This record gives sequence, structure tokens and C-alpha cells, in this order.
Amino acid sequence: MYKSGNMTLMVADMDRAVSFYTEMLGLELKVRYGNEWAEVAAPGMTLGLHQARGPIARSDPNIGISIGLEVDNIEAAVEELKGKGIAFPLSIRETNDLREACFTDPDGTSLYLAEIKPQYR
Repeated sequence: MYKSGNMTLMVADMDRAVSFYTEMLGLELKVRYGNEWAEVAAPGMTLGLHQARGPIARSDPNIGISIGLEVDNIEAAVEELKGKGIAFPLSIRETNDLREACFTDPDGTSLYLAEIKPQYR
């Protein structure tokens, strides 16, 4: 029934958002229609970037959306992104099954890197 899907993120500045997701995170820009819409290929999903028409209201971070990207080596990934200017306000957090490092995009959307522990692969 469905052909494809995406997760749409409202952004305040299209150039800044496209730069963040492609140049800083290294994701592929699939398509861009001026300052109205862009699609970025992330592993297993497409992120749709849509120009916001007014102020962007953020949901409660405890129940809001976050985008996770799995990595093999979380320390190396964090250091690479820090080198590009991405801030990680908290240290790497460990749970029983993974190690996680949280950050945000320029519009405050929550993202995280996750390294799955070997015994859970």
C-alpha cells in the first residue's frame, strides 16, 4: 500500500539545516527544492527538511522525537563530530545494551549516536 515514507523536520533556515545534515553529519542530499523542501538519506530512513513558516515550537524532550544513528565506535564518531563543531553536552551514557551520545541539530531536534554492545548484536 505504501511506496515510501520519511520523517519531516521543520527547520528555521534551510541552508543551515542542509549543511548540518550533509556536511557535518555526512548524510546524502537526495533532493532539494529551493528553500521549501529537501530530503536527506539517513540509514534506513529519509529525513524531510521543511521550511517552517513561523517559530518552531519544540516538544518536551522527554516525550518528543529523537533521531538515532548507529555507529561502530562511539568515541571515534563523537570526536569526529566534535571536530566539525557539534556539541555533546553530556558524556557517553551506558545502558545494558548500548552506549549513547546525545546532541541536537541547529533547530534543537534531538539526535543521538548509538553503539550496540556486541552481546546484543
